[in-house]
Amino acid sequence: MLLLSGAPLSGPAPAAQAAITAATTAPPASSNQIYQFALTNGMQVVVIPDHRAPVVTQMLWFKVGAVDDPPGISGLAHFFEHMMFRGTKQTPGDQFSQIIAKNGGEENAFTTHDYTAFFEQIAADRLKLVMDLEADRIANLDLSDANVATERDVVLEERRMRIDNNPQALAGEQIEAALHLSHPYGRPVIGWPAEVGRIDTMAARDFYRHHYAPNNATLIIAGDVTGEQVRLLAQSEYGKVPARELQPRAEFTEPPRLAETRMTIARPDVKVPLFQRTYRVPSYAQASPGQAESFEVLAQALGGDQTSTLYRVLVEEKKLASEAGASYDGYARDAAEFSVYAVPRPGVTLENLEKAVDQVLAGFAAAPVKAVDLGRAKTQLVAAVTYRHDNQFAMAQAYGTALMIGLTVDDVTAWPDRIRAVGADGVQKAAAGLNRRNAVTAYLEPGK
Repeated sequence: MLLLSGAPLSGPAPAAQAAITAATTAPPASSNQIYQFALTNGMQVVVIPDHRAPVVTQMLWFKVGAVDDPPGISGLAHFFEHMMFRGTKQTPGDQFSQIIAKNGGEENAFTTHDYTAFFEQIAADRLKLVMDLEADRIANLDLSDANVATERDVVLEERRMRIDNNPQALAGEQIEAALHLSHPYGRPVIGWPAEVGRIDTMAARDFYRHHYAPNNATLIIAGDVTGEQVRLLAQSEYGKVPARELQPRAEFTEPPRLAETRMTIARPDVKVPLFQRTYRVPSYAQASPGQAESFEVLAQALGGDQTSTLYRVLVEEKKLASEAGASYDGYARDAAEFSVYAVPRPGVTLENLEKAVDQVLAGFAAAPVKAVDLGRAKTQLVAAVTYRHDNQFAMAQAYGTALMIGLTVDDVTAWPDRIRAVGADGVQKAAAGLNRRNAVTAYLEPGK
């Protein structure tokens, strides 16, 4: 997929992350009750029992992301995700990762605009171990000058590899910055390079003190455990970490857009031209009942895969494109994004490709989607989460993502039924709501 959009930084490889994202709304793997409770220090806990294998996934989510970066220091939240692996007095250096690996486990983390999450997957009888390790680095992280300087250089190198040397990623940053105007969603999660270079020990310690606290965290455990077992372990390990005063999260209002933004980015390192348009639309956290689900179904019917309308018309029938698709990225605290893209075949101009995409979009807005296309799209969405519910990580990810943007456990479990309830009129209304005034249209093409 060639969408120029933001994505969680660090964490799983791109292919794995794509599967995880598709499983964001995965239902629990069994009918076992989901447990929710809070520790005395304010940490929220969700337990998803799954007894099919003696394995457990621990995810620790913090309500801090790139929107919380201080002015002039973009990338601090992502930088701090890295810092959490720099060690403590109890587990100095990279011993955290070494201990997990020696016990047969895996660990990683990722940062978005709205949250940061850390996870371990390990044998169920090692749950106490990973809780102890996580609790230690919440309270005792080594924020020495040497560690801060080293990790800052690591992040800058990551940026050079993932963004600065990738024309699609650079174009994606430009689209986001133009789409969100003054809202911090327009700042890259990894940060602007000059601002990442300003991160110092004082900024790191202040960020840690006011965001990495148990009363700013949600612990999600999926696997071969019981609610009572997790409650006792969590209170024993995490409960000993005292709550801290939090820095209140700023509330932002998306400035109104008065006109469509258009950009053409020509670079010598572009090998494949690309058309993309990204609209600012309501997220699951903002939408009226059924609205976000309608955008979800529209994206699937319009451009979710090779059975979708965009692919069928542009690639198979008109032979204008080699690739075409659409997506709805709705899991955000503030505005979401709806994107369409297409890659032209040799000899096809981006202008003609854009006209063809707009004709398809106009068709969805002018008339109800065909029953067969509507049914297929809804079946594909529901099937995707059903097939992936065997993945413990996907289960924990589903609940964590929802809770971080203000949704509930019930919102996750009811999602398939809400998708099934979407009608052709809802999809048509969603398509009609894709207003070019609220969009950025980009051409990426070879050039000097």
